[in-house]
Amino acid sequence: MAQKERHKEERESEFVDKLVHINRVAKVVKGGRRFGFAALVVVGDQKGRVGFGHGKAREVPEAIRKATEAAKHEMIYVPLHSGRTLHHDIEGRHGAGRVLLRSAPAGTGIIAGGSMRAVFETLGVQDVVAKSLGSSNPYNMVRATFDALKRQLHPKAVSAQRGIKYSVLQARRQHLIGTEE
Repeated sequence: MAQKERHKEERESEFVDKLVHINRVAKVVKGGRRFGFAALVVVGDQKGRVGFGHGKAREVPEAIRKATEAAKHEMIYVPLHSGRTLHHDIEGRHGAGRVLLRSAPAGTGIIAGGSMRAVFETLGVQDVVAKSLGSSNPYNMVRATFDALKRQLHPKAVSAQRGIKYSVLQARRQHLIGTEE
């Protein structure tokens, strides 16, 4: 049993979690107010897997724990270019939240606002430029970012869809990158 528990701890320790937002809500009752807390947490392994979760409870630590568990269950895989940036530019939206994600050359860093920055840091992206175009609500921004990341395609998938060889697609990309400089 000890080995099984140790394996579970190792698996859980590989994840990095970031608290994005805590919301305090009050319910007015006969004796006064009852406070509750809602937490938004982003969890990732910094190697291309990331998830977000929402948890509600009467105390902050319990809300964070619930959100972290929910995030671990809802993880997605995002293909990264050279393990540091996105393959292509993409726009994501959720409700009134709209975000624009752009791949960036090495050394750029993470240029993104609070909620999106947490997603990219836990995802393992090192170079990206992101812009929030709509709502600044952290829930909508995180969901819009995930919408964009889910639609991120690996060049191998694109070459299979188009029916051309992967090497031809990469050669075209290098040609285009070479003409920009």
